[in-house]
Amino acid sequence: MEHIEQLSQNPKAAKKKQSAAGQKRSNEVSNQKWAIISLSSIPLVMTLGNSMLIPVLPSMEKELSISSFQSSMIITVYSIVAIFLIPVAGYLSDHIGRKKVIIPSLIIAGIGGLISGWAAWKLDDAYWLLLAGRALQGVGAAGAAPIVMPLVGDMFKNDDDVSSCLGLIETSNTFGKVLSPILGAFLAGFIWFLPFFSFPVFCLISVFLMIFLVKSPKSTEKKVPFKVFFANVKKTFTEKGRWLYAIFFIGGILMLVLFGILFYLSEIFEKEYGIKDIKKGFFLALPLGALCFSSFVAGKIIKKNKVLMKWLTFGGIVAAALSIAGLWLSIKLWYMISMFVISGIGIGLGLPCLDALITEGVEKKERGTITSIYNSMRFIGVAAGPPIIAVLMKYSNHWIFILLSSLSIIGAIVALISIKPRKEA
Repeated sequence: MEHIEQLSQNPKAAKKKQSAAGQKRSNEVSNQKWAIISLSSIPLVMTLGNSMLIPVLPSMEKELSISSFQSSMIITVYSIVAIFLIPVAGYLSDHIGRKKVIIPSLIIAGIGGLISGWAAWKLDDAYWLLLAGRALQGVGAAGAAPIVMPLVGDMFKNDDDVSSCLGLIETSNTFGKVLSPILGAFLAGFIWFLPFFSFPVFCLISVFLMIFLVKSPKSTEKKVPFKVFFANVKKTFTEKGRWLYAIFFIGGILMLVLFGILFYLSEIFEKEYGIKDIKKGFFLALPLGALCFSSFVAGKIIKKNKVLMKWLTFGGIVAAALSIAGLWLSIKLWYMISMFVISGIGIGLGLPCLDALITEGVEKKERGTITSIYNSMRFIGVAAGPPIIAVLMKYSNHWIFILLSSLSIIGAIVALISIKPRKEA
């Protein structure tokens, strides 16, 4: 219909109209520039709060006299708590407002970081209180980063603007993953528990940015009663469940593969190759830098082209699967890093596409809840990756590569079969 309408108009008038619409969208994004930067700080901070500890895990094992599996739980407990609370935070954000959920959540996350840092600093047997602090960080994480996606969807009416901004948000997330190992290793080089104390500082910065630079769009719609809201969500899953479930599953798989890779590299660099401290942080940042770059590129090019989103996701997952499978041939240092760089590129291509598909494909009223369930699935992957790899490392590296590549292949098949944008999105 769009094309028929355009043909029926005067070509010059149509072109002028399109130009004016494009200028309006450009101005809208420009006016929200600082708000976008402020929102981007939240996934960056939440990523730092988790991934910053990955290069420090071997040091924690020595300082706290714990096993590799126990150290993996320092990452996992953060995610397990978030898994259950993210849907609650999403529902609340749909009803009381996004900022009213995000700001208290950032404060709670910062308090959790203080508790973990204090336990590591002052207590001889710090492990369990440290875990409690990490759990509190997970509570805060549940109401912070996952709510950014629906807030971006609320702020812009045009799908191109939403896709572009979500690409920047995902890039910020992945940039946090790049920065995390370097910053974590750098801070731990002074005092091993310093990364815990740095996290509240980052949270406080995000709180001030949210308060002063982000204005939530005013909603003129009446609040929907819970029963009606639940019925609407159920209807959404009935009508769009096939591709929604697929995106949930793929998001979880990609995070499991990514955090499995990071945990494996952190352990293998230090124990097999003697790579420690800031050098280790830079080595870990290589595949994450590739992930960040490909996320940025994908976010720029997808616009509102859902077909392109599907094929970039599929191609990226296949690239990740093949590169991990390639580690069967050798695990020499630079070959291994090269294969994981390719994996990072593949995962980075998929993530902003999944974000855009799910944000643009869901009504605004249910967007917070649906995207929160999606983020819960991603956190399941984050939670599962490190302990699974810790267990498999007791046996053979090949089992790690078999598992991660097999899961990636399954994810690619699900994307191919279940995401059909022409028909459903």
